Amino acid sequence: MTPALQVHPLTWVALVIFAFFSGSLPFSVWLGQLFLKRDVRDYGDGNPGATNLFKAGSPALGILALILDVSKAAVPVGLGYHELGIRGIQMALIAIMPILGHSFSPFLRFRGGKALATVLGTWIGLTIWKASLAGVAVTLVGYALFSTSGWAAMLGLGGILVTLLTWLPDPLFLIVLVTQVLVLAWTHRNDLRQRPHLRAWLGNLLSFHHNKKS
Repeated sequence: MTPALQVHPLTWVALVIFAFFSGSLPFSVWLGQLFLKRDVRDYGDGNPGATNLFKAGSPALGILALILDVSKAAVPVGLGYHELGIRGIQMALIAIMPILGHSFSPFLRFRGGKALATVLGTWIGLTIWKASLAGVAVTLVGYALFSTSGWAAMLGLGGILVTLLTWLPDPLFLIVLVTQVLVLAWTHRNDLRQRPHLRAWLGNLLSFHHNKKS
């Protein structure tokens, strides 16, 4: 692990607070109320996430909310890691805060979304494209394979783990990843209580090959 630079304690404590506050901003809820006069939590899975803005009828607002949810984690994490050179446990705390803020937002009575976009923003802040690209690619594969988002999210985190172990074996990153697994296991707990269900197209394909062999 790269040694932490000498940063004044008040600086990184302020950044921890800023990271949590930034992560807690419920952009999807605010955009839905401002432009659609609707509560996005009335759509889809009931979470205050960008996906439900799409389901509320506005792809443009959904894309904007997705960008904002990624940015609200990437900005404080990137500031701490790349600009201030913070490392070690201090940086781990900063990296964890946007995810906790999104999942337990004080603006929403300490409720929140599933934090997938915020997790992506955290890895952009830490590694720019290296771990984040792997996470996105494997998560998309997971969505193609599984009908439940929770298992797709876990598969995406698995892709990040492989990237870290083979390319970026920094204990700081592993600490952040373990924390993300715990938080996403909680935010996706309803999905993860179920067995992974394959998409219909994959099930049909497997049945076709099975019948063909028979």
